[in-house]
Amino acid sequence: MQGEIEHLTRLCPWDRFPGDGSLVRFGRGRTAIVRNVQIIILLALQGGFVLTLVKSPHYKFTFMLLETAPVKSHAVRRSSREINTEWMEETARMKGQRIYMDHIAGTPLLPEVLEAMMPYLEKEYGNPASIHHHGEVPQEALFQSREQVARLIASEPEEIIFTSCGTESNNLAIKGVALNSFPEKKHIVLSSIEHYSVLYGAKALEKLGFEITEVPVDSRGQVNPDDVEKALRPETGLVTIMHANNEVGTLQLLHEISLHTRKRGIPFHADGVASVGRVPVNVDELGVDLLSLSGNQFGGPKGGAALYCRKGISLWPLFHGGGQEDGRRTGTENVPCLVGLGKAAEVAREKMPERMKSCRELEALLRNGIRQNIDHIQFNGHPENHIPGLVNVSFEYVEGEALLLHMDLKGVSVAGASACMSITAKASHVLEAMGALGNGAVGTLLFTLGEENSSEEVRQAIETLTQVVTMLRSMSPLYGK
Repeated sequence: MQGEIEHLTRLCPWDRFPGDGSLVRFGRGRTAIVRNVQIIILLALQGGFVLTLVKSPHYKFTFMLLETAPVKSHAVRRSSREINTEWMEETARMKGQRIYMDHIAGTPLLPEVLEAMMPYLEKEYGNPASIHHHGEVPQEALFQSREQVARLIASEPEEIIFTSCGTESNNLAIKGVALNSFPEKKHIVLSSIEHYSVLYGAKALEKLGFEITEVPVDSRGQVNPDDVEKALRPETGLVTIMHANNEVGTLQLLHEISLHTRKRGIPFHADGVASVGRVPVNVDELGVDLLSLSGNQFGGPKGGAALYCRKGISLWPLFHGGGQEDGRRTGTENVPCLVGLGKAAEVAREKMPERMKSCRELEALLRNGIRQNIDHIQFNGHPENHIPGLVNVSFEYVEGEALLLHMDLKGVSVAGASACMSITAKASHVLEAMGALGNGAVGTLLFTLGEENSSEEVRQAIETLTQVVTMLRSMSPLYGK
């Protein structure tokens, strides 16, 4: 595979790069196969490895890491040090000036949430299952949190099951319902764009004899309720369709779907992690029997989440033990995080209108700025029926990994795919299901805005994005032809 070595003289902002076999800095103990020179330069600044470079027929100045061998850092070539210096200077300049636009991966912890949590991290350390004095305060705190979460989604407090994260909530809903009705009911219906915790959670049950049917979505990422009805069988034991997609933001027609499930008495679960706290949610109006949510999506801590389970729905528990959460999710409760979840739910309910208004205004500014400054783009998702503040946009003639890393280098934190799977560098199964991947090189970025973002930050992000796309396209042999 050794090919002609191309000296990377046009690469900006780095105008010098070592040739074949040169010693550069690469992450210690790490190996990888990469397709884009911008990525490997960033990685090469972190450790000490030998790179073998080859010319790629698809992109100028690209190569693959074919072989690695550890070297001592003092042996690094001078040219690599010069590259390092420029990179470090740019990083230092951006420190303290970063813009965070990845709220779908996690939101900042609200000050009032931290304040509510602190007593249970310092003084109120008792176990809520204890019947003595030290267990009373934590127990009362959990009761209050349960009420706060219930009010956010218009349910009853006893219908709230505390969990550790959205993934656990989804797995408890899917496996809990499915295993409770097995083997009489061994068929599950879901959509092709579900979160991986739903897709993989359901597919794991195939080993036990379950059958899974995936219903398609249209080009906007929306499920047709009639397709769900057509997929139902006498042995269908569960339908699970997410409320809002975590990559493109499209909101599903859950109420319409529930008309079909209710008529047949089939439990209906919705992954509401991306929607609860961002848009109004009423479980009765949606018609769902189970709903997953997570506090880190609306100002709460990681580790505080819940599953709504309608009265009358029975679950096979994933854990067996002390009987907490009425035996449906046993294990000592994470009191600080669940108190934080409750407080965040209370704040989200109170501030929902102003949060939605702010996010919609910032989203409009971002969409218009991208549209006016960059050509050959495509916005993904439903144009109206989506969660506020989410913008998923694809750019032709650039690669997503390079886009993401250059935006990060310039101080703007955004996502390139689902945060839970971004380390795998897999193509988005959501965009694939929507038919939005297209042919050739298409890089996609996901912006999710929050209440602490400002219009000035959005303008800076647009300016940075325009610069990055222009620079990357200047290296593409396809752009402009």
